[in-house]
Amino acid sequence: MEKRLRGRPIHSEIRQRIIEILARIGSAYGYKIHKLYNEIFTPCTRENIYYNLKKGVQLGEISIDSVRQEKGSYSWGPMVTKTYYKIGIKARPQGHPAVKEYLKK
Repeated sequence: MEKRLRGRPIHSEIRQRIIEILARIGSAYGYKIHKLYNEIFTPCTRENIYYNLKKGVQLGEISIDSVRQEKGSYSWGPMVTKTYYKIGIKARPQGHPAVKEYLKK
């Protein structure tokens, strides 16, 4: 008898596309990844990007490069904490042509 898996599937097209972006640019924080993703692919929500970043860290496909406090002029104050991500050891970038073409510009 076949055992059925429950819950969300582990593979995510959005997460794979995030890996493709990170493989090309090296390291970026969540909001920048979201902006690039929406310019290259069909737009998705910021929450979806952050969910897939977090899940990617859990699976080892994405890793945290650094956490930085940066100064600026924000509505909530003069500082922001940005988490920078890079591809992890279990990532399998495939060289998506849309990412390559967009980043050539």
